[in-house]
Amino acid sequence: MNKKILSLMLISILIVTSMSGCIKVVKIGEEGKLTGESEFNAGDNVAEFWETEALPELKDEAVDLNEFLKEAAGDLNSLADKYGTYSMGDSGELSYTVKGTATVETVDTQSKAGTMVLKLDGYDGSEEVKIQIGTVIKGSSVRDSLSFIKFGDYTNQQDYAAVSQSINDIILQDVINPEKAEEMVGKDIGFLGCFTVNDNGTVLITPVELEVN
Repeated sequence: MNKKILSLMLISILIVTSMSGCIKVVKIGEEGKLTGESEFNAGDNVAEFWETEALPELKDEAVDLNEFLKEAAGDLNSLADKYGTYSMGDSGELSYTVKGTATVETVDTQSKAGTMVLKLDGYDGSEEVKIQIGTVIKGSSVRDSLSFIKFGDYTNQQDYAAVSQSINDIILQDVINPEKAEEMVGKDIGFLGCFTVNDNGTVLITPVELEVN
């Protein structure tokens, strides 16, 4: 809420309360005490559904990436109706939930948005497959892949964006980070995660599960 809107609200409160002979001054940041509304906490919100709803749904919906890429035959948009979800219901960015096994070829920790490059088992197509390792995670593919998270259920864009950031925070804490990734070079891994379709031929996966085989 910007200062101008807040000031108008406070003026309105003063007018109404003065008409009844009582003036109540509300401090900035404590408006919820007057309205009964509590401040949204994205971290608490994500913690409520992550283990019980999010991970089970992602496991159920995941398609094998090897088979997916072969079926797509270079056109990742072609499988939207079969496997995809859109960020705005039936429009917006297209994301998929995928799983698979691969060998970690290289790891890039020089960029804040670090990645590791995978050699996907049984696939020799042209797409480059990467997994995000942080410390910055790009995009909101995991949030956008979950059927029970809808923009209209949140008060504003800031809260909706904060949910995605809190999901990414859990991933960085519990799933992967640059230090762990460097130890995986040359090793076989299993993964579960989500990616958003782009136009540069790279499948950039945000992992929700990752294990060394």
